[in-house]
Amino acid sequence: MHVTVPTSAGRVRGQWKGEVAAFRGIPYAAPPFGPRRLRPPQPPQPWDGVRDAFVPGAAAPQPGYLPVMAGLLEEAASPGEDCLNLDVWTPDPGRSGGRLPVMVWIHGGAFRNGSGSLPSYDGARLAADGVVCVTLNYRLGAEGFLLLPDGTSNLGLLDQIAALEWVRENIAGFGGDPDNVTVFGQSAGAISITALMTMPRARGLFRRAITQSGAGHHSHPEDIARRVTERLAALAGAEPTREGLAAVPPDRLMAAEGALGREIAQAADPGLWGESAGGGTTVLPVVDGDTLPLRPIDALAAGAGRDIDLLTGTTSDEFRLFLVPLGIGPRITDEVLTGFLAGLGLDPAEARRVYTAAHPGATPGDLLSAALSDHAYRIPALRVAECRAAYAADTYVYEFARPSPALDGALGACHMAEIGFVFGNLSGPLTGPDAPRELSDLMRGAWTSFARTGRPGSPSGSVSAGDGLPPWPPYAGRESVLRLGDGAPRVLEGAAADERRLWKDLRRPVPGHRSIPE
Repeated sequence: MHVTVPTSAGRVRGQWKGEVAAFRGIPYAAPPFGPRRLRPPQPPQPWDGVRDAFVPGAAAPQPGYLPVMAGLLEEAASPGEDCLNLDVWTPDPGRSGGRLPVMVWIHGGAFRNGSGSLPSYDGARLAADGVVCVTLNYRLGAEGFLLLPDGTSNLGLLDQIAALEWVRENIAGFGGDPDNVTVFGQSAGAISITALMTMPRARGLFRRAITQSGAGHHSHPEDIARRVTERLAALAGAEPTREGLAAVPPDRLMAAEGALGREIAQAADPGLWGESAGGGTTVLPVVDGDTLPLRPIDALAAGAGRDIDLLTGTTSDEFRLFLVPLGIGPRITDEVLTGFLAGLGLDPAEARRVYTAAHPGATPGDLLSAALSDHAYRIPALRVAECRAAYAADTYVYEFARPSPALDGALGACHMAEIGFVFGNLSGPLTGPDAPRELSDLMRGAWTSFARTGRPGSPSGSVSAGDGLPPWPPYAGRESVLRLGDGAPRVLEGAAADERRLWKDLRRPVPGHRSIPE
């Protein structure tokens, strides 16, 4: 059975699937190629009649994952030029002036892979819980995150803003409340959301945010962003200008970005590449002073985003997703571990002692994974909560601790292990064949309660016991973190204090920003 809804560009026809209607591949901006390549997003071309919205739209052009990740990570289907599109799932389409909370998903993938239409992100189960769920695509890699000589930057973030503007203008027709929008995302998506919380152009487009395994440290200052652009252009055989790079075929530009990633991974001076040191990313959001005025963690410390409700957290073993499949762990010797710990700014002997005490029997590779998980994910998330506490802005923090059964359990509670539980899609490779449905019910209840009320709790919106969750206080004060996935959910206070103490002077916001630019 079909259902039709008007949008600002024309009417779209979706399909009922059970109690939820799905609208797939709706353009929120024009294709960002041809004369629009490497330029800010433009409105979509209006259409006459009714447009079928039955199948997902094209994903952004992307290189795909390494073969060793095959079977663990979902690949985007059908990349193409008409990639600025979104999907909507709603239990109440066509009701003008709808009042359901809206949840807008921004996908991860290291800013170079991913799509909002992956099976794991199917929003039907969340919509059945009483929200309007939107997932979107945005430009990736060099197409979305270069700093160009004319000052153009952060095109991928501007795409996300364009999608949120589409939501503000159109979501009421799908039953959603444009004044109650929650953006949620994971990894690069969560990093994007933290940036959006501080961007003047995104102000007022969302009321709440959920950031999973991504916070406010991962960005490039102008000098590093310029270095990335210039080196990538050289590898692509082009001038480092918009015109020069726009003349390079997308496949060649992606190949040049891959070559740059390998150079960064092998760099003798990792400091040249900032937060991309190690090669896990090449491009990142650019602190250009305009679209992104400050490094997001510094802007949060200066009060940006304090009016936005925030739920944030990490998994227990984030970095094992990157080390285990590549077989890196067994190659980490004591000497290599010492060098890595020193490179992170830690005292190697003290860090090894503390992490060994917290992880009895751990190998040097295991200890490296724990330290890198803290450096890249846990400590940045807690710094965000600490910054917001100074402005009495509540932040709810979680830790997802259920080990993935993939690779015989060697991944632990790795990066991305929680996503299927949030969406209620439990057939993915990281969730495994016997994923506990009740854990997904708890997480969806907390996430949708937060979207509805700003407080994570049961499906009814409470934060008291009775639906499987204990009372969940904000982080500030007692450093409260809700731990999920390894037994009954429980609130820990001051957890992992010894490990966190190792980082007491590290990953801090830069002081001195007294106010944020308007």
